[in-house]
Amino acid sequence: MTAPTSGAHPAPDPSGAASGAGAGQGERSLGEIFSSITTELSTLVRQEIALAKTELREDAKNAGRGAGMLAGAGVAGHLFLISLTALVVLALGHLIGHAWAALVVTVVWAVVAAVLAKSGQKELKKVPPPLERTTATLKEDVQWAKHPTN
Repeated sequence: MTAPTSGAHPAPDPSGAASGAGAGQGERSLGEIFSSITTELSTLVRQEIALAKTELREDAKNAGRGAGMLAGAGVAGHLFLISLTALVVLALGHLIGHAWAALVVTVVWAVVAAVLAKSGQKELKKVPPPLERTTATLKEDVQWAKHPTN
């Protein structure tokens, strides 16, 4: 490679295009640009969907594990209450007889169950029917469609 003989740099091309053998290599048509953008966007969307699926699978796996543990805790709690009930019956049995002790403990559990059932019913009555607002607006839409001038 030889250095230029003069210290001046070559004048820039007023058209802005590169001169020499590399001309036209960096230029792309509008169609090529849109095609490239579309391809890259679709690839990005597919990757995001794959990531979302992976996250959902992982979350579902963790939720399943947690639900299983809660179910196990419910069974263990139930067994605890059964054992505690038997203990109370045996302890009271020494004072008032085993049959009376069993009756007293049974009545106490019946009262607890009744109170919980009534409380649960009250709470469930507070819950509106599913899609209450949507159903109401759909009915309004149907009425409007039947009589659009009103």
